[in-house]
Amino acid sequence: MTQIDPVTMWTVIIGLAIGSFALRFTFIGLVGDRPMPPWLLRHLRYTAVAILPALIAPLVVWPSATEGQPDIARMAAAAMALGIGVITKNVLAAIFSGAATLYGLLYLLG
Repeated sequence: MTQIDPVTMWTVIIGLAIGSFALRFTFIGLVGDRPMPPWLLRHLRYTAVAILPALIAPLVVWPSATEGQPDIARMAAAAMALGIGVITKNVLAAIFSGAATLYGLLYLLG
């Protein structure tokens, strides 16, 4: 096990703390008391929509359960969840259909 130099560790911790504070202060302290422009609000609406696929895509394309090899069960489950989500516009239906497809195919394919 390698030792981390205490000066390097504290430099990183303090740098991350300052960066985190600066990012939060930008939105809360500087523009928190003013209304945001409509173009910015329009773009911020898509932030949550972009986060979920960014979290899920690596788990589908490079699953750790198969040592990074693409798997037909996970690809089919993602396609099913996407299709059901687009058709029904229901998040829970998409999640449950994807989960059912994943576990069903994992059971059938061994």
